[in-house]
Amino acid sequence: MKMPKVLISDKMDPKAAQIFRERGVEVDEITGKTPEELIAIIGQYDGLAIRSSTKVTKEILEAATNLKVVGRAGIGVDNVDIPSASAKGVVVMNTPFGNSITTAEHAIALMFALARDLPEADKSTQAGKWEKNRFMGVEVTGKTLGLIGAGNIGSIVADRALGRPASGRRTASWASKSPARRSA
Repeated sequence: MKMPKVLISDKMDPKAAQIFRERGVEVDEITGKTPEELIAIIGQYDGLAIRSSTKVTKEILEAATNLKVVGRAGIGVDNVDIPSASAKGVVVMNTPFGNSITTAEHAIALMFALARDLPEADKSTQAGKWEKNRFMGVEVTGKTLGLIGAGNIGSIVADRALGRPASGRRTASWASKSPARRSA
């Protein structure tokens, strides 16, 4: 039986290629190709792993004589010509939950940064100024956080905003003036 062959055409975490190899899949990591260069090599691959840079067009799919699957490491598949892939019987899949925690935690971090005027304070400090009284910001305590959408990412944002820890995370604290140690 022939070993399946996958092309990773966008930059990805090295673990992606490792996971394929551990499962008996031959992997080529060739990134930064033009559409014409991709058309010239795609015919030898059973699978194509992409992120956002590679645009899987009708022309690329026509040249992909062995292609069975396009896997998008990310949420959307707007960079894949779905009707053309479907017409060829090529399965297109994505990883909708892959970056959910990262995205939600980034949103929380940005909210805190904006509440404390960090972007403006950083710019001022980088300009050699020290205007600590100009950038007091506001406390988030007592404020209401409104979320539009409570899907996968919105739900994680809500959990983090409420102080609910990520699954598997433990916290511990100690203070010399406090009689008790706290942990969760």
